[in-house]
Parts: sequence; structure tokens; C-alpha cells
Amino acid sequence: VQLQASGGGLVQAGGSLRLSCAASGRTFSSYAMGWFRQAPGKEREFVATISRSAGSTYYASSVKGRFTISRDNAKNTVYLQMNSLKPEDTAVYYCAAAPGGVVTTPFQKYDYWGQGTQVTVSS
Repeated sequence: VQLQASGGGLVQAGGSLRLSCAASGRTFSSYAMGWFRQAPGKEREFVATISRSAGSTYYASSVKGRFTISRDNAKNTVYLQMNSLKPEDTAVYYCAAAPGGVVTTPFQKYDYWGQGTQVTVSS
């Protein structure tokens, strides 16, 4: 599976962005998908995950209620809608695919990673 993330940019605090992650291959629907982020000088951080059927989702407490993960298996794409953005959301955001199809948070469970897209939130 090859992943291509897009949609990052510069936004003011309180604004919104939608990230997309397009996957190649015919097995996209068999993978759970996740979003992670990494700010300068910090460790990679789990953000959100969605099961292969989109029946289950899970969020980091820092983004719950502001971010929404979704997927369209017909388009081989996973999305991250980010609302009420804060300066502390500034990071490079990565999408990733985990075999097995169930929601999972440890980055070690994800076998495939996109290249990352920069999100910068100004105060």
C-alpha cells in the first residue's frame, strides 16, 4: 500500500482544514487507517484511527470533539477533518495503514506510512 497525504497548510487559530490520504492498491479496505502527527522536537503522536469498515473510530483526547476521521473505501481515501484548530496542533501529519482492520493506536502496528503534510496554526 502506498499512501499520499495532502491538504495541509497555514491556518489561523479557530480555523479548519481537511487532510486527505489517497492509497494505492486494491486492499485498502482491509486496513485500519490512522493519522499521527509530529511537532518539531517532539515524539510522533497518535491522533485518530478508523476501522476498515468505518464502524469504529478512536481519537486522542487532545483532539476529540474537534477532529473527525472518515474514509471512503470506493475512493481508497481517508480523511481528517480538523476544526477549531489551535497553535498546539501545529505539526507534520502522517497517515498510516495497519493490517488487521481494527482500530489501533501504537504506531508500531502500522506497516505503511505516507510522506506527511505540514499543518501550521497561527495564533
